[in-house]
This record gives sequence, C-alpha cells and structure tokens, in this order.
Amino acid sequence: MQQITIRGIAPEIEQKIRQIARSNRQSINQVLKEIIHKEFKKQERKPKAASLKELAGGWSKKEAADFNLSIKSCEQIDEDMWR
Repeated sequence: MQQITIRGIAPEIEQKIRQIARSNRQSINQVLKEIIHKEFKKQERKPKAASLKELAGGWSKKEAADFNLSIKSCEQIDEDMWR
C-alpha cells in the first residue's frame, strides 16, 4: 500500500489526533485512516440534493404516481373554451 505524508497540520489538530490515539489505544495512522474513511463514506451516502430533500421533504414513487393520477383531469384541454 502506498504511503501519504501530511505536512502543515495545525498544532491543535495534531494534539487532538494524538489524544484520540492515546485514549483509544490506537496508532496515529489508524486514527487518521478512520477519520478519512468516515468522511468519504459520509460523502458517498448523500446525493447532491439530499439537504434540500431533508428540508422540503420528498415523495415516494407511489405518492408521486398518486398525485399525477389525481391531477390528470386538470391536464386536459377544453377545445371549446379556447375558441
């Protein structure tokens, strides 16, 4: 496996990483791998519109189909009305 070197980490962040490693009895490498994996899994799970869907809500496929069926009569054009 390839190695990655990280330079320029702020001292307070480095201290927190070391503290997590000590308290969990893990290596610094293991702590950093877990942080990176969590971040990537979090990004993979949510589609781009997830925050909007959480805010506004969303419909299931059945709910959307039921709605489309209920407005079907509104989509018909009355030819006599438009003459």
